[in-house]
Amino acid sequence: MGKATGKAEGGRPALRPLPGAGTRAEDGYALSREDLARYSRHVLLREVGVEGQRRLQRAKVLIVGAGGLGSPIALYLAAAGVGEIGLVDFDRVDVSNLQRQILYSTEDVGERKVEAARRRIRAANPHVRVAVHEASLSRENAMEILRPYDVVVDGTDNFATRYLVNDACVLLGKPNVYGSIYRFEGQASVFDARSGPCYRCLYSEPPPPGMVPSCGEAGVLGVLPGLIGLVQATETVKLILGIGETLVGRLMLYDALAMRVRELEVRKDPNCVICGPHATQRELIDYPAFCGTVASGNEPTGRSEVTPSTLATELRGPEAPTLIDVREPGEWAIARIDGARLIPQGELAECLDELTSARALVLYCKSGERSRDAADLLLNLGFRNVRSLRGGIDAWTQEIDPSLPRY
Repeated sequence: MGKATGKAEGGRPALRPLPGAGTRAEDGYALSREDLARYSRHVLLREVGVEGQRRLQRAKVLIVGAGGLGSPIALYLAAAGVGEIGLVDFDRVDVSNLQRQILYSTEDVGERKVEAARRRIRAANPHVRVAVHEASLSRENAMEILRPYDVVVDGTDNFATRYLVNDACVLLGKPNVYGSIYRFEGQASVFDARSGPCYRCLYSEPPPPGMVPSCGEAGVLGVLPGLIGLVQATETVKLILGIGETLVGRLMLYDALAMRVRELEVRKDPNCVICGPHATQRELIDYPAFCGTVASGNEPTGRSEVTPSTLATELRGPEAPTLIDVREPGEWAIARIDGARLIPQGELAECLDELTSARALVLYCKSGERSRDAADLLLNLGFRNVRSLRGGIDAWTQEIDPSLPRY
């Protein structure tokens, strides 16, 4: 982790409301009798009142990722009366989402997330405008998508998009409300290079590919994104209203198992390439390459990979390879390829003697990353015919055996 030390100093002055957050009745955002009834608990708060509710009505907030974090963020911002909510997501609702993504119901499975989310948000508050961006955020479209919004909320689950959101926010001069979750732990902060550090000041470089498993590989407690997402929604409302002390310059760390919250101070990095005084990066870059990831659909890059169709043919042949599943027992219990043997990646080195008699080995995991690392380990130890299943069991399920559940 980057430059984070100690506990942040308290007593920061109250924020000013975001530019453009008008407060006059003449600006077209006067509260109606229905508004006063709906938002009466806000109006009763001296720190919010009628003027603050008007600011919320004028605000435009973009949520990147309509998943576990984006779900509570969207619902609570809609309930609070934020005037326009933008949603960026290109995925469809899967049954495995329902354990934590409270925007969706069983009836939504298979539907585009942005459409199901828009319907749910409008049901919660029909006065909220919902703008959907059914796309994968990229360096080609990020600036155009982010530009109209006052606040950007990062609800993504991968490092490439986090760096992209951060850099676009820095270049556009917008606050980035950050959150992330992993198993039983979560983080939250507000990155605003105009008054504090950005995400790169904390994490100047991404971790090596495969070092941090995704939630789809490591799992996540279903209630965890609810708590972290509500922190993000709270920080967003405070930014719009210009009240309180936000998480700018602070990183909140939450441990659900211990029910403990810690706080670290995050300092602005004078050598930051995007927000430092001598910044060298003036535009968006190739973020998948920066993070060492490979976009799906690329051809295999090494001789140690085998496609699902080729493996299916080989398994039907007279000299079928030995199939090794390097995932964890919980993943094995959900779905497995017939004939495979489970040896979790962390235990592979202890089972070398059991593998030496195999003529050929094919290793697989969920998406292909862990099995590539495991195959490289065996090749470096002298094994000769070792390959990794390209795309893992997820690709196998889509291309060969759709009866297997996806997760």
